[in-house]
Amino acid sequence: MLFILLLVVGVAVVAVLWGVGIYNGLVTARNAFRNAFAQIDVQLQRRFDLIPNLVETAKGYLNHERETLEAVVAARSAAQSGLAAAKANPGDPAAMAQLAAAQGQLNAGLGRLLAIAEAYPDLKANQNMMQLTEELTSTENKVAFARQAYNDAVMAYNNKREMFPSSVVAGAFDFTPAALLDIPADKAAQVREAPKVQF
Repeated sequence: MLFILLLVVGVAVVAVLWGVGIYNGLVTARNAFRNAFAQIDVQLQRRFDLIPNLVETAKGYLNHERETLEAVVAARSAAQSGLAAAKANPGDPAAMAQLAAAQGQLNAGLGRLLAIAEAYPDLKANQNMMQLTEELTSTENKVAFARQAYNDAVMAYNNKREMFPSSVVAGAFDFTPAALLDIPADKAAQVREAPKVQF
């Protein structure tokens, strides 16, 4: 009788320790993707801080391109709102979709601004414009790396919460799925073709 009681207690202790281990693994995975999102937040904020300087530098040269400048400023504002919503709840599918859409609009606006700037040799040669464009390019690369790290962490978390036996613990403790951040590419960049050389 004592042996059976000790066996039941031992099995119960092992089951509790097993459940605690799985729960802690899920918490670790969730915190990993939240931390990865914090890196996206830092890089996007840096990007948002560069854009007003870029617009101000271009204003003097692009007087008749006000619509493009205003579109970039409006897209920046929308992207900041999207980032704030996503920062409040990283991984939430609605927040990630809002952030992705806002970033896509901002990418399109910046692409138009930089394409227009190419047509103005004085602006293109302006030292501030060159420096800001270089910083923006560097920041875009950092955003891409941070987004990849976030998406990798989300995938690891989602895999962990969906695999058995973790799925049992995830369901019991309401570990909801996290959404990837997929920023749509600028359509103009997608249809760009390689230059054709003819002799």
